[in-house]
Amino acid sequence: MEQLTLLILGAGWTSTFLLPLLTTSSIPFAATTTTGRSVSGVPTIPFKFDPANTPEPDLRSSIAALPAARYVLVTFPLTGTGPSKTLIDLYNSTHQSHSPSASQTARFIQLGSTGIWGAGRTVAAADKEKVERELAEKRGGDPWIDRSSPINESNPRAVAEKELLSLGGCVLNLSGLWGGERQPINWVNRVAATKEAVRGKTSLHLIHGEDIARAVVRIITDEGDKWENGGGRGQRWMLTDGFVYDWWAMLAGWAETEEGEVREQGRWVRELMEEEGVRALPRGMERLGRCYDSREFWRVWGLVPVRAGVLRG
Repeated sequence: MEQLTLLILGAGWTSTFLLPLLTTSSIPFAATTTTGRSVSGVPTIPFKFDPANTPEPDLRSSIAALPAARYVLVTFPLTGTGPSKTLIDLYNSTHQSHSPSASQTARFIQLGSTGIWGAGRTVAAADKEKVERELAEKRGGDPWIDRSSPINESNPRAVAEKELLSLGGCVLNLSGLWGGERQPINWVNRVAATKEAVRGKTSLHLIHGEDIARAVVRIITDEGDKWENGGGRGQRWMLTDGFVYDWWAMLAGWAETEEGEVREQGRWVRELMEEEGVRALPRGMERLGRCYDSREFWRVWGLVPVRAGVLRG
């Protein structure tokens, strides 16, 4: 079988944007899901990667059955030491004959989260403030964070990503995902249910599924040697749409419901502005805490986010 350009391991939400773009761009690809269900009208291959609970011969057999591809995109989280190396080693060892040359192995891209630059969801609530404070101290108090800023080394996903990077892979750390069914306005009642919850809301960073798809396609269709020259191999990239959103500003912008009523969150924001001496929105960067600078990815890969500015819908 001819080598594909891309194999997607775990076709989920991101693939609802990526698969249509791959199709219209005539890029040879295949995708997997745990059940083999169709995604965006595209049949997928049943596959589940669970090295901790799968005997090595069975794991090798299931990976060997996957199609050969120049690039492998891993969309599900790998955690801790071991899984990244296991996946890469087994895939390359079982697909070596499909490579144009004996030394050419598949290029792995892992979709990660910008949560590694903070306490993340894996840190106990009681320890979050301590972790955030330690990371801020490592940055010298600078609110701006880019791809080279210190990460939370104890984050299980960060551990797995570090292993993948050491093996020549590339990591795309994505900020808040939105697009399609994921609309930030629908998160309001969950993340800002009380006035105190609103008080604690600071910055938000987002990336639209369409721009994630464009980023992946740009990498896998590069006709130069950018992968080997600082663009892919061993590189970690941060992806946002270039905006630092202020949650208060967003809640104020969504103050009116579809029924023409004023949301409680809109009232709370106005009250908090008075209480904390905030004259206008958005608040300054020093009040927003973490501020992500993702310019480098877009510059290096020659792209511009086309779905920047969530309030426009």
